[in-house]
Amino acid sequence: MPELPEVEVVRRGLERWIAGRTITSVAVPDPRSIRRHALGVEDFRGNLLGTTVLDVVRRGKFLWFPLSDDPSSTAVPHTALVAHLGMSGQLLVESREQPHEKHLKVRLSFSLRPDAPEELRFVDQRIFGGLFVTSLIPTSDGLPGGSGGSGLALIPAEAAHIGRDPLDPDFDLEALHQKFRARKTGLKRALLDQSLVSGIGNIYADEALWAAKMHYARPTETMRRPDTERIIHAAREVMTRALDAGGTSFDSLYVNVNGASGYFARSLNAYGREGKSCYRCEELGLTSIIGRETFMNRSSYRCPFCQPKPRNARL
Repeated sequence: MPELPEVEVVRRGLERWIAGRTITSVAVPDPRSIRRHALGVEDFRGNLLGTTVLDVVRRGKFLWFPLSDDPSSTAVPHTALVAHLGMSGQLLVESREQPHEKHLKVRLSFSLRPDAPEELRFVDQRIFGGLFVTSLIPTSDGLPGGSGGSGLALIPAEAAHIGRDPLDPDFDLEALHQKFRARKTGLKRALLDQSLVSGIGNIYADEALWAAKMHYARPTETMRRPDTERIIHAAREVMTRALDAGGTSFDSLYVNVNGASGYFARSLNAYGREGKSCYRCEELGLTSIIGRETFMNRSSYRCPFCQPKPRNARL
């Protein structure tokens, strides 16, 4: 499933190609991908036609496009088109001459711009993602809703419960630390809890834990402030490197808006490296093998030497 770096790569691409352009046509070949838009295809189309995309904003794994009926107006936008990629969703910017993809679900056409393709296509093989139009509400802290150029203190109602992510300029480390201390859970479970901190999934949780030399079952109530700082710094560092590499792709399901895969998978230190030597231990002349353990019906990868299991582990 795409995590924060992958979705941010998509956001930046969309910001470049569709921000400031007007939607001129809407086609929905498969209504299942707009099932979250309760009023159906015609209402979905009617809410989009003639509107201009003001910005492309992200919080965690949610993307949204604030919409305006009059881009010359200074009025605050009230609605947005929301996109969630799910497990296999792709937002592709393409020329209308390009053949339609096998799993094409929604197709938007935009006002012409000499340097830009005309269409945005939502392609989704497994149909866990989708698009819908919704209302924007003020953020609870009065700060920008997420990463985006406009800095509007607005967020879709459906994403308001999502915590800020470590790459958000308004991320509150102290607030997260207090939430960690108040919980009685394991550290990785807390990192994956999108209401606490968003955008971190299984891959980057394992990578951040390896970088911070922490076990995934470390009880959050034992976290000291320097510990919280260390794990969030590690998450920021690994996700920034992944962002620079275009994200992590293990198959053809995650691609950027031009259809290209990311290559950060080549730089992973823990995730997916079961049975291979730990790079850090190797540099110290030690022999330690990355192991895989079952965790929340998924897998966790760690070095048993660098990341020893605590006696009071919360599994």
